[in-house]
Amino acid sequence: MKSYRKELWFDIPGRRAFVNITPQVGKCLRESGIVEGLLLCNAMHITASVFINDDESGLHEDYERWLERLAPHEPVSQYLHNRTGEDNGDAHLKRQVMGREVVVAVTGGKLDFGPWEQIFYGEFDGGRRKRVLVKVIGA
Repeated sequence: MKSYRKELWFDIPGRRAFVNITPQVGKCLRESGIVEGLLLCNAMHITASVFINDDESGLHEDYERWLERLAPHEPVSQYLHNRTGEDNGDAHLKRQVMGREVVVAVTGGKLDFGPWEQIFYGEFDGGRRKRVLVKVIGA
């Protein structure tokens, strides 16, 4: 069995964004040389997410509105976490809802997706560099 590991780095200037990282993850898979196995892709920060869904702008706006209704950023005083001097209590909750990682089957050297599936990096507290781990195991 072979193993491959790479970190992808992101520096989102705004507070929140959804970035399609499927091309970068696909490049990692090709670099790995693995044809059959599993690919793990996970956010290495507790205010960011990795998830799979459709790359459709309306859906992304729906996510933004829905998440802001679930865990509004302001007033920042509503979150006990923010008593530490931070203002990202909402980002931790948004990450919890959107998830930490995805696992994708690798078949024939390709990501074995269903129709319309793409991998996204979700940023909920941007303004600094953050990383995503890509780990591929198989043969």
